[in-house]
Formats: sequence, C-alpha cells, structure tokens
Amino acid sequence: MANGLAVAAVMEDAARTAEVITEVRREEALLKTGALQNAIFNSANFSSIATDEKGVIQIFNVGAERMLGYAAADVVNKITPADISDPQEVIARAVALSAELETTITPGFQALVFKASRGIEDIYELTYIRKDGSRFPAIVSVTALRDDQGAIIGYLLIGTDNSARKQVEAEQMKLDQRLRDQQFYTRSLIESNIDAIMTTDPAGIITDVNKQMEALTGCTRDELIGAPFKNYFTDPARAEAGIKQVLREKKVTNYELTACARDGKTTVVSYNATTFYDRDRKLQGVFAAARDVTERKLLDHAIEEQNVELKRARAAAEKANLAKSDFLSSMSHELRSPLNAILGFAQLIKSDSPPPTSSQTESIDQILHGGWYLLELINEILDLAQIESGRLALSREPTSLTEVMFECQAMIEPQAQKRGLKMTFPVFDVPCFVDADRTRLKQVLINLLSNAIKYNQPNGTVVVDVDRVKGTPERVRVSVKDSGAGLPPDMLLQLFQPFNRLGQERNAEEGTGIGLVMSKRLVELMGGEIGVESTVGFGSVFWFELNSTAAPQLAVDRAGPAANPETQVQHGTPLRTLLYVEDNPANLKLIEQLIARRKDMRLLTARDGDLGIQLARDNQPEVILMDINLPGISGIEALRILRADPATAHIPIVALSANAMPRDIEKGLQAGFFRYLTKPIKVDEFMQTLDEVLEFARQGASRAN
Repeated sequence: MANGLAVAAVMEDAARTAEVITEVRREEALLKTGALQNAIFNSANFSSIATDEKGVIQIFNVGAERMLGYAAADVVNKITPADISDPQEVIARAVALSAELETTITPGFQALVFKASRGIEDIYELTYIRKDGSRFPAIVSVTALRDDQGAIIGYLLIGTDNSARKQVEAEQMKLDQRLRDQQFYTRSLIESNIDAIMTTDPAGIITDVNKQMEALTGCTRDELIGAPFKNYFTDPARAEAGIKQVLREKKVTNYELTACARDGKTTVVSYNATTFYDRDRKLQGVFAAARDVTERKLLDHAIEEQNVELKRARAAAEKANLAKSDFLSSMSHELRSPLNAILGFAQLIKSDSPPPTSSQTESIDQILHGGWYLLELINEILDLAQIESGRLALSREPTSLTEVMFECQAMIEPQAQKRGLKMTFPVFDVPCFVDADRTRLKQVLINLLSNAIKYNQPNGTVVVDVDRVKGTPERVRVSVKDSGAGLPPDMLLQLFQPFNRLGQERNAEEGTGIGLVMSKRLVELMGGEIGVESTVGFGSVFWFELNSTAAPQLAVDRAGPAANPETQVQHGTPLRTLLYVEDNPANLKLIEQLIARRKDMRLLTARDGDLGIQLARDNQPEVILMDINLPGISGIEALRILRADPATAHIPIVALSANAMPRDIEKGLQAGFFRYLTKPIKVDEFMQTLDEVLEFARQGASRAN
C-alpha cells in the first residue's frame, strides 16, 4: 500500500515537472517569436506597414520611417498606404486589376490589397512618395492578416527600396542598347565599305563576308562562309600564301591578287589584311579587305605614259631654257665687246687733245649716254633671264641695312639734287641687320629710289623709312615714299610685269620696265615680300619686307668657347699675306679681327673678284680667302682665272661662303678650292684650315726653290 502511494507521488511529481518544462519552452518560443517580430518590425532595411481592415496605418516601423521620411506618429491612425503612393499608378493598377479579374476595383487602398484580400499572393512595384516630395521605386509584398476564425483584421505591406536595382537595370539597358548600336555600327561599317571584306580562321576558312565580297565572287554569304578563301582567286596558291604571310607577319599590304567570280569575271584586287584576336589575345584569324584596283591599274598606266611625255616636255623645256640662257649669255658677251669699244673710244675722243668742238662733244655725250643705257639694259635682261631659269645664285647672310642704306644714299642723292628733290633717309639708333644678299639688296633699293626720283614732281620729296612690321617683329619693312602723280588702281594691277612701263614709254624718262620685276623676284628669293600703295595726286609708297637677323658673330664650337688663336712669332720672321675677297663689310671686319691675332700675317682685302685678281697678281699672297657670290664675276669664276694664270696658279684658294648646301660644297671643291668653309665662321676650324693652307704654301715654295 505504502509502495503504491510512493509510486503515485513520483508519477505526480514527474507530471508537474513535464508541465513546467513545457511551459518554459512555450515561454521561450514566445520570447523568440517576439524577438523575431521585434527584429522584423524594427529592421531599417525594409519598411513594414500594418493597417487595420479599412487600410488605416496601425504600425509604421523604423524601416518605413527611414525610407519615407515620416515619423510613425505622423501616419498611424491617420492615413492609408495609398496616400503615400503615386496616385496615377494607383489608378492605373485599379484599371489593370479590374480588367484582369473582371470586376470593378476602386482606385485607392483597395487597389493595393485587392488580390491579397482574395488570398492571392501579390508582389508588385509601386512608386512611394516621401514626406519631402521625392519619389523612389519600391517592391511591395502584401499579405492579409486574419484572426482565428479567418476573418481579415488588417494588412501587412512589406516594401524594399528598388532604386538600386532600377538603376542597375537602367544601366544594363543602356549597355545593351550601346552594344546593339555598336554591333549595328560595326556591321554598317563593314557593309558600307567599298572594299570586299572577309574574315577567315587561321586555316583560311571564311567566317564572315560583306556585300562587296558577295558581289566580287558572285556567291551568297551562306555559300562563302565555311569555304576556303583561296577558292575564289585565279591563283589559289598565291591566295593561300597571302593568308600564311599575314599569320607570320601580322599584316600584309598591297598584296595583289586576281579574284574570279562564279561567272568567270576576273578582277584585280589589292589585298590588305591583318590578324585579329579575342580579349584574351588568342588568335582568331585574319581580317582582310580586297579593293578593286582595275581602274587604278589603268590610271597608273595612263599616268606612266603621261609622265614619260612630261619628262620629254620638261627635258625640251630645260633644253630650251638652257639654250635661251646660253643665248642671252652669249649675246651679252657679244654685245659687251663692241659696246666696250664704242664707250672706250667715245671717252678717248671726248678727252682727246685738242678737245672736240661743242657740237662734237654734244654728239659724243649722246653716244656715251646711249651706250651706258644699253649696257644697263643688257645687264637687267641677263639678270632677269638668270632668275627665271633658276640659275641666279644668292649669298644670303646677315647684312647691315644701315651700311647698305648709307651707300645707296651716297649714290642716289646727286640725282635727286639735279632735279631739286629733297630726300630723307632714316637715322638708325642701333644697327639693323637683315637676311639678304648684300649686292642684290642694294640693287632693289637703288631701283626703288631711282623710280621715286624719275617719276616725281618738280621740287618734290622722297622719304625712306625703316620699321618693324606690326605683329611680326622678326620682319623689317623698308618703304620709299614719293610725291609723284600716283597710280590708279588699274595700273597697280599691271605693276611687276616685264617690259610694262604703264604708259611711261611716251615720257621723256628712260626705262625698260624690268627694274620692278627684278626687284620683286630678288626680294622673294631673299625670303621677303614687296608691294605698293598709291593714291592719284598724292604719290606712291613702294615697300619691301625682309627677315631681320642678329649681327654676324664668330661661331663657337659646341665643345666649348674658342681658344684665343694668337700666334707667337720669332723676331725677324717675315709676314705672310692673306688676301680676302669679300663684298660684305661685316664679314671683312670678322676676318680682320681674326688675322689681327696672328702676328705672323697681314691682310689684304678686295670688294669684288676683278680687284681680287689684280691684288693677287700684284702681291702674290700665300693664301687667298674667296667669297662665292661677289658683285661682277663670282668667286668660282675668279678661281678659274687665277688658276689659268701661271703667276697665280700656285696660290691655294679657300672658299668662305654662306652657300652651305652639300651640293654647293661639292661644286666648290670640284672647281678647285683648297678647302670650302661655310659661314658663320668657326674659329678653331678657320685657324686650323689657315695653318694647313700656309703649310701647304710653304712646302710648295720649298719645292719650287
């Protein structure tokens, strides 16, 4: 009995314990569920909005507050979710659902929860409107909340911000569209190309073609793709070799092939190809273009024939030009010889004793005047012929405009004084140098000054100005302004035409109509420009522009500054003579400074070739330094004369010229110069050359003795 009671007590205790455990577990589950519910409703990652059965908001979690900008107190028991949704979308949803479910659905909250109220799972996209009026897309999941009897007591709307996904989708749509556009562009580019384009795999099997390739072969795209490339050319082996060459060399250009169409038509094409790769740089095959060059081949042949004709015509023109130049040169020589006698004897008669009568003197003056004018005309025509044949050589170097202007002033002012004209020349505050041939620059300036005097009014003026060109400071403009009658616009258009004196041939003033043409050609050859401005009744301004340059200086070798080449000479050592033939005063001064450092040498100078030849004969210098472009005869002509004279043939002659092109140097050495130096002078090179030529002259003198 007692045992039975004990067992019963134990069983009762066990039952109580089980109940306690069950209750504890139930409480733990409730706590866990509550914790989950709290976590859901307090999550900031999505909005949870719970409403009553009429749609009025009852719960508005922190996620909803963060997304929509409202505090829970702003909306709970005050509005429905429809009030924070895009009204137009809500209306559109009501219309769509009405059509889908074949029932009338009122726009508003009913449209948002209608499916959920019928037990239909409902997830849709909707635009939410924040408190500040901004909008964002949201994915909304709607669930009906029911009591134990299944009656709806409210709704739960869980929303997530869909902005990021929408943005990604928009970007993806843009990328997709861009890809489609790129594919369309690429295909259009291929199809619109005038060349037949194709791709092949590394084995030479065609993988793609354009319409031009179809037209070239007479085959369709489907027929061509998968076929060997070589099958569509008259020489399959050469076509296959072309593919292999591309694979080997990465590209091929102007590889000529002859395509053969299905109907037998052949077309000569220029095959250009390159290899192409995928993004991993794995070889995919060959991209090739074949251009129809049939017409080009015909054109090349025609051009070749034309070139032959042009060469013949050019040769004939050059021959004619050479013949013209030779003729003019010959005629100049032939005219100068009798003219020399005419002028010479006329001068002798004029200075004879007893002197000629006044009438005879008047006749002699006419002979001399006409003779000198004829000589001037011969010189101008010969110069013009040399320029137009490209045979006139210039020595462009830094030239003192100050000195040239002074020399021209001294030459021209007596003519102006005879006519009662007042001339004004510029005063230079600082030296001005231009890139020009000194002799030709004087020729241009004298021509403009002479015209300003000849065609001026009695007691008129001539004003010469030198200015920097506005906006182009590296250019110098020389202008000659006269107070003559001026020129009308129609005559200005005829200026600078050979032998056109603009009606002045009826005037008492002599002229040839060549001077301005010569001046224009010479200025342009010196890299300049010439022009005129004129007003009828007020005179004319003729001007020319040249590039300014720095004053000539001794060149210094790149290795460092030049050493002082002063030479120590023992007492009693005889001086050795250097003759320098040069028309540019600046260059003469440079050599004077250098030779002044040589205590063993003296310097003789000559301004032209004729005087240089005479000084060489009279003084027998050890060495001659010769410029190439000289007034009168050139340095090369002077060299030939000295070489032909037994009295001077032994003297070594060194060229010193601004003509520094390789062909100029080669031409000078071939002519017989001992050395050919170029300006600007390099001191070390010049002194070394001088020592070499003096030693050569000394050895020659020793051998002669």
